[in-house]
Amino acid sequence: MGSFSIWHWLIVLVIVLVIFGTKKLRNVGGDLGGAVKSFKDAVKEGEQPQATPASQQIPQSAAPAGQTIEGEVKNKTVS
Repeated sequence: MGSFSIWHWLIVLVIVLVIFGTKKLRNVGGDLGGAVKSFKDAVKEGEQPQATPASQQIPQSAAPAGQTIEGEVKNKTVS
């Protein structure tokens, strides 16, 4: 009862295709590929230093100080 042979994997593949169908598996594969692509793009973007033009830089004295607002929600409504 060690590892599975190729016949075991083929039977599992056929069962998965029958249960889910090829269209749904194709959609899942496309979604997974898109997620991997966007992850790679984000990693590449993070590696490149981002230079901001001098006109968009905010001087340190004009930057707003961090503020914490504490509160409690009484009623939550969905609009």
